[in-house]
Amino acid sequence: MDLSRLGKRIQDLRGERGMTLQDLARTSSVSVSMLSAVERGQKAATVTVLDRIASGLGLSLPALIAAAADSGVIVRRAAEQDVIDEPGGWQRTILTPVVPGVNFEWIRTVLPAGCDAGWYPAYAPGSHEYVAVESGTLRLRLGSREIDLTAGDSVYFAADTRHGYANPGPSPCTYHVAAIIMRPRPVGRMRRAAAPVH
Repeated sequence: MDLSRLGKRIQDLRGERGMTLQDLARTSSVSVSMLSAVERGQKAATVTVLDRIASGLGLSLPALIAAAADSGVIVRRAAEQDVIDEPGGWQRTILTPVVPGVNFEWIRTVLPAGCDAGWYPAYAPGSHEYVAVESGTLRLRLGSREIDLTAGDSVYFAADTRHGYANPGPSPCTYHVAAIIMRPRPVGRMRRAAAPVH
């Protein structure tokens, strides 16, 4: 997706509606600074943020970004990837761009030693997750079942069950999740406070 084209589209739509940045911030629950950065093409917003912006403009997400798509090829440079620092010191990097109608996500996560990243709710039937561990030890929890994975290991599971991730090891764990989710992710998710794993 061309970030400059997307930003210009948002700015034009906001102008057509006679909205200031502050107006759109209020209707979308997205900060003025984030909106400004997106409009200038300086920030690649997450799916959740773009959906909020679309809603704030009275549009669907596909309608907002359809005109900004670039002939089926989307290059996302390293500097454009969203890096999210989570409570407890763990970090997610969203590697995939937003593509209308595509429910695929690819995320790189780094968990410090002893970090519990919490739980995700069960998704709709037909949802899938693939996990590959790059380094360290990952404890995958599927309901009451626990599976420990180490560097080079990978696993598939149907994501229509409650699932969680933790690092029981003495060193950081880096892993990738590729997911096909058959409904939008909820804005919030179940998460326990990060705590040492025993």
